[in-house]
Amino acid sequence: MRVLITGGAGFIGSHVAERALATGNEVAVLDNLVSGRRESVPDQATFYDVDICNAGAVSAAFGEFRPTQVSHQAAQASVAVSVREPQMDASVNIIGSLNVFTACVENHVERVVFASTGGAIYGEVPDGTRAGVDTVPVPISPYACSKFAVEKYLECFRTEHGLNYSILRYANVYGPRQDPHGEAGVVAIFCKRIIAGDGIQLNAMRERGDDGCIRDYVFISDVVDANIAAMEDRIPDPVLNIGTGSETTTLQLASILQQHLGRAAEITPSGRRAGDIERSVLNEDRLVELLGETVPVEQGLGETAEWFRQRSA
Repeated sequence: MRVLITGGAGFIGSHVAERALATGNEVAVLDNLVSGRRESVPDQATFYDVDICNAGAVSAAFGEFRPTQVSHQAAQASVAVSVREPQMDASVNIIGSLNVFTACVENHVERVVFASTGGAIYGEVPDGTRAGVDTVPVPISPYACSKFAVEKYLECFRTEHGLNYSILRYANVYGPRQDPHGEAGVVAIFCKRIIAGDGIQLNAMRERGDDGCIRDYVFISDVVDANIAAMEDRIPDPVLNIGTGSETTTLQLASILQQHLGRAAEITPSGRRAGDIERSVLNEDRLVELLGETVPVEQGLGETAEWFRQRSA
């Protein structure tokens, strides 16, 4: 395959690029380096310093590399930022995505894999339940709205242009090399602050002092597995949840990381963050059926904490 990864200098995209290369594919990375890092791009990958909002530059990069598969990871990925700047969120996540899909059609791309959000698109997930792909989306933040809109645009592109796609609805992704961007960046933030001996802030689920929001944290290797499988046409479903089905509060997350890092941190209660969903847990049954068991949260957080420990040393 000739794989082009938008946002390939970022946390998730760079891991996808590494795996795609390791499995014998030619790889190109397209990234504007606003949040991604040039050093995260594998040396063997062709690199295009391009903003997906620049339609002409996107078209030129696609025309030069001629990808057969596209992994579309580039996005404005922060719920909080989307609440503050909804126009910017829509510009990147909707218009930028349309530029990518148009270039896919122009260059006869066989399949585009779209990084959507399971952590935000379903809205509040009631206690004792897990959101499945058959759950009606109830996006409550501009970020979730833009991701859901792009899913619908993909349906249009398939109908009108024959563009094949796979939509992967991520839970809260974490792992080595993560930067503290977006909601799941809390793992990276906590690791860095605990190692430095600094205190950590615990945003409330409802009221200051509670255990914080409930989330489904999924390890980066599971996300990469799903991206590669989708590009290889091993995922027949048009939409798939990428999560673990396990729920973790922010306080539990902080406790697990402190245990793995062997350090205690002062925890300062804070209020609810704008745009936050109280509880988000995904149904991962189909993912497990297709690709096998996911990495347990304890194991994944342990590996992540160790990576941050070694990096700090």
